Amino acid sequence: MGKILHKADSRGLADHGWLISRHSFSFAEYYEPQRMNFGLLRVINDDIVKPAMGFATHPHRDMEIISIPLSGALRHEDSMANKHVIVTGEIQVMSAGSGVTHSEYNNSATQDVNFLQIWIQPRKKGIPPRYGQKMFHDSDQLNHFQTIISPATTEETVWINQNAYLSMAHIDAGRAITYNQQGENNGLYFFVIAGRVTIDSTELFKRDAMGLTDIEQVQVTGRSPSRVLCIEVPMTD
Repeated sequence: MGKILHKADSRGLADHGWLISRHSFSFAEYYEPQRMNFGLLRVINDDIVKPAMGFATHPHRDMEIISIPLSGALRHEDSMANKHVIVTGEIQVMSAGSGVTHSEYNNSATQDVNFLQIWIQPRKKGIPPRYGQKMFHDSDQLNHFQTIISPATTEETVWINQNAYLSMAHIDAGRAITYNQQGENNGLYFFVIAGRVTIDSTELFKRDAMGLTDIEQVQVTGRSPSRVLCIEVPMTD
């Protein structure tokens, strides 16, 4: 089994005034050659955007772009004619494919919005761009990893153009739950959104992360009430 540990305070920091972003992997002005990616997982940005501010219209192509609001709401608009507000509990996936432009703004004039922006390299390039959004409920994730994003075209998850799976769990203190690998030879990247957990005898705190390879089953134990995201991705193209 291979293991990497990314502590929260080791992430890159970008402070633009209207945007404060913590980068788990090299991004924009933050460059760390040992932190380029985890397999096909390229970006995890932990963004806080000030009221009424945001990212003006800009292009993407051939990337799977995932937004997970942690508090507040995002206002999204794109060249596919999608206009949506994404609130806490919802997940958004945009397959940029052959090319798309979009903007994202804090939908509030008074409160910050905090969201995770995740990029995963696609399975197929040049596909028509695609948009997906779905609400998930905390009660369905209590002491259980609920798959929220997958390559399957089902109503239970949001589709992604990659053999990748994102799963979320809310874990009670003292409870141990198991994550079972869903794709053969995939790696598992656990990101602690809140709380304190133990994974493979290592204690992780809020915004810590751990990547595991060559393992099919992992036990995650809550040391306090915790929220954990598992990003399962291929390690090679």
